[in-house]
Amino acid sequence: MKKKTRRLIIYSSALIIVLLAGILMAEVLSIITHKKVDTTQGLKILKAADSADSKEIEDKMARMAEKQDSNKKVKADTAGNYKVVFEDSVIMGDSISGALTEYDYLNACSVVSKIGVELNDLNTQVEKVKEINPQVIFLSYGINDIPATDGDVKLFVKEYETLIKKLQKQVPNAKIFVNSIFPVTEQKAKEEPVYANIEEYNKALSKMCDKNQIAFVDNTALVSDGYYEDDGVHFKATFYPYWLTRMAEVASL
Repeated sequence: MKKKTRRLIIYSSALIIVLLAGILMAEVLSIITHKKVDTTQGLKILKAADSADSKEIEDKMARMAEKQDSNKKVKADTAGNYKVVFEDSVIMGDSISGALTEYDYLNACSVVSKIGVELNDLNTQVEKVKEINPQVIFLSYGINDIPATDGDVKLFVKEYETLIKKLQKQVPNAKIFVNSIFPVTEQKAKEEPVYANIEEYNKALSKMCDKNQIAFVDNTALVSDGYYEDDGVHFKATFYPYWLTRMAEVASL
């Protein structure tokens, strides 16, 4: 009985050893036969792509920074240099506009004006502007037309509209901006009551511009008593940079 038990133990142990050996052999064969994946090339591709993206982003950022620096330099170079800012523009008007060249803010080719001129007498100015062929035209009339029309706002607007249509025909590619009529001093308005209607004229002018899809430049807030000459109508040299800056901003020059 003891011999049988010993034999059974020996057989069982042998069987376990064989099974373990089989399992071990299977694991070894699996390791040997399993094909290892080479990720080196894939990593290189990913790294290259990442590098390319980074390089592209860096290049874009560099270009943006360069453009910003360039824009800042242009603005710095032209700040206060109205002759450069308005080199492709023309300001049409009366003696108030004419002072822009007298005070040397603009070149003669950027201003077409005449002392005392009225809206019904601008054929010569229109022809001159046609010859210059500017990209932008700023109109500044009215201070002489208010007394000339004797308070007839409808007549004033009609004459102004006629001028705009002439310019659109003669200089079709130019963008037109209409300046509001500058106010006068209180003393001047008392001396010549017709000037008390300037606000009414400006409202009608603005409405006409809206109808014709013309930009209206309201300059009323720019003026204060310290900028006027003794006549209460014309302006000192110190006023003109404010007006020029206002026009440049509205027209995105």
